[in-house]
Order: sequence, then structure tokens, then C-alpha cells
Amino acid sequence: MPVIEIDQVGHIGPRNDITDVAGMRVGHCTRDDEGWLTGTTVVVAPTGTVGGVDVRGGGPSTRETDALAPTTLVGAVHAVCLSGGSSYGLAAADGVMERLGASGVGVAVGTEARMVVPIVPAACLFDLRPGAAFERRPDADFGRAAFDAATGGPVAQGNVGAGTGAHAGSLKGGVGSASTLLNSGATVAALVALNAGGNVIDPATGDLYGRRHGLGGEFAHLRVPSPENAAAAFADTADPWPRNTVLVVVATDARLDKSACCRVAMAAHDGLARAVSPVHCLTDGDVVFTLATGAIDPEVDGPSGSVFAGSGRLALLETLMAAAANAVTRAVVHAVLAARSVEHLTSYLDRYPSARV
Repeated sequence: MPVIEIDQVGHIGPRNDITDVAGMRVGHCTRDDEGWLTGTTVVVAPTGTVGGVDVRGGGPSTRETDALAPTTLVGAVHAVCLSGGSSYGLAAADGVMERLGASGVGVAVGTEARMVVPIVPAACLFDLRPGAAFERRPDADFGRAAFDAATGGPVAQGNVGAGTGAHAGSLKGGVGSASTLLNSGATVAALVALNAGGNVIDPATGDLYGRRHGLGGEFAHLRVPSPENAAAAFADTADPWPRNTVLVVVATDARLDKSACCRVAMAAHDGLARAVSPVHCLTDGDVVFTLATGAIDPEVDGPSGSVFAGSGRLALLETLMAAAANAVTRAVVHAVLAARSVEHLTSYLDRYPSARV
């Protein structure tokens, strides 16, 4: 069988975030006052969106992920809710469901317009740590507020929403996003809530693992920190408690079924592995959701259903998988760069000022 030729050539979208996929909206609810340091992020999908998921972490806090399996009944996804607060934060999805249901958005289960069940998969990260009171965590009000704040971009990044209290190894984490417009006409994008237990930097140099995966000159404003800065800055401040998890939403406007969405989610985890080390640990809850709006159906060559290289749906799917992994890596870098220092966590650019060109 010939080698599959994957079209990875493309360019950064106009906003370089997940809202470059037409119809996607993102909203945050952020609390960082009076002992609060947490939040919720909601990705609202357009009508007809299909979803998939892949869970790799050993300690996930999730909701409605089973509904995204290819063998289950429901194909639609109406929104995805990412939240802090560990498993307590899953309550934020209640507020999102309430808003969608009030608008008649959901799977019809009766004869009246109000008789719908919105499909809102959710996942949470652990941000219950020093600097915030343990009891101050997201609830349904956070989900409602994030939903109400959702817009078509640009996406606020850094210390917002689910990334408010997040960390990245011993550094401050946060929300990041990136997009790619492929030559086929499809758009692939990712949004990350980065709360990694592993490092996002090479401990020896301070260089970001994901920096070299930038598209074009995306990270041309960065360089390897000076040896003096790297030697002075790095310190192992790992928390002894399991307070980790990276949450990801990948979106595309290509037409995919649930099985293909799951394959894209699986490949997107490779993007995490390029940017975070170690990853997918037992104390992580790493989860990737994939949303496909089906707005476009890129023209492909070859007979339908062919498994030969460069033909039909296989080549398109392989391209989307590769682009998704790349977008996730880049989104991790953007999350790190957009993060700001808080009392107990230092941002990357504050710790490594010599990384700026």
C-alpha cells in the first residue's frame, strides 16, 4: 500500500482560536476575587454538530462522555463545559443545560418545544489549592454566566474561565487556543484549559517544548532563555497532591461522523504529548473532545470508502488528525504565554524574561 500523503500545509486563521470554526462560540466565567481562584469555560456549538471524545488521564472528572461513543444513540453535541473545582465543578454543566433547554435546544423527547434534553459533555480540572478557599468552586451559576458570555471571538486567553486557577508544572497555566486553515478548505482548531502536572518546559534550558511546532512565524517572538536565566529560574516546586488535568476541545468544520470525531480526539492527545512531559499520568484527568460542524465537505479524490493512500475520506481524516495534534500543541504554548503570575504561581514570561526576543 502506498504511503499516505497528508496535507499539513495551511496557515493560521484570522483569530488563531477555536472561533475560526464558523458557528463556534466561547464564553468564560472567572472568579479571582475574595479568595476565589477558579472558573468555567463553555464552547457552544452550532446546530448539527457531531462530537467524539477520548480520555487518557488516570483520574478524570467527566459527564456525558459515554454519550459520545460511536455505539450510542445520540449524535448531536450542543455545548461542551470545561470547569475548575474538580468533580464539584461538573455542576456548572447544569447551568448550561438550563440555558439551552430554555431556548428549545436539545434532543426532542416530547411533543412540546420545551421537551428537550441538551447534550452537554463536561470535564473538570483540579484547581482547589492554596490561594483559594476549598469550598469556593464552580456551580450552575458559573455555567449560566459562561454561556451568557459566549461570543464568536476573539477568545480571551490566560487566567480566565477554566484556566483561572490552573498551573503548568510549577508555572501558571491557563486557557489557550489556536487554529489552522488547511489547503483543502477545512478549518481545524483547539482550545485548551492547561492544568498540567508535567512540565511544559525543558528543565535544562527553560525552552517551551511546544515552541518549535508553531505555524509559520507564530512564535518568532520567543527564543531559548539565556543559560543564566534558565539556571537561576528553574526549581522543582511540584505539589505533592494530585491537582492536575488538561482539558481540550478540538473543533472542525469538516463533515465527520462520531467514529471519526473520536479518532481525531485520539490523535489530538499526541499534541499534548509534544507540549507536556510527562502526560496522561494517574493523577491527570486529560480529556479531548472533538466537535465537527459538518459545514463543509472538502472535495477529495478517489473512490468513496477506499483505504488506499491519498484517496477519499481516509486522506482527509488523516489530515484532520495531524492538524488537530498540531493545533493542540500550539494552544498549550498560547496558554502558557497568556498566563499571568498569581500569588503562588509564576508565569513563564515572568520566570524566563530572556525568552522574549
